[in-house]
Amino acid sequence: MPKTLFGKLSVIFITAFFIFIVVFSFFAAFGQKGGEESFFDNLYLAIPILLAGVSGVTSFITGLICLIKNREDRGPLVAISTAIGFVVTFFMLGEILFPH
Repeated sequence: MPKTLFGKLSVIFITAFFIFIVVFSFFAAFGQKGGEESFFDNLYLAIPILLAGVSGVTSFITGLICLIKNREDRGPLVAISTAIGFVVTFFMLGEILFPH
């Protein structure tokens, strides 16, 4: 387990990311459809996936601060949460910069 505040926050945010993904999947499995016109047409789907994205990016930022500033090397949880947060950030930037 991480000992620093930023390490703990990184693990908490990546856990929240997975919880929001499960909530999003739950709503999608029970018949919620995506918005036709804009992202926020269906708030049951938009809010959990938006919070998941914010949690993933925040996990990357706090994990990076923890690894660089505090040199947290106690446990692999910070490194794993930072890596997952990096992937989330990478894909979110891809969606923003190159929409399809």
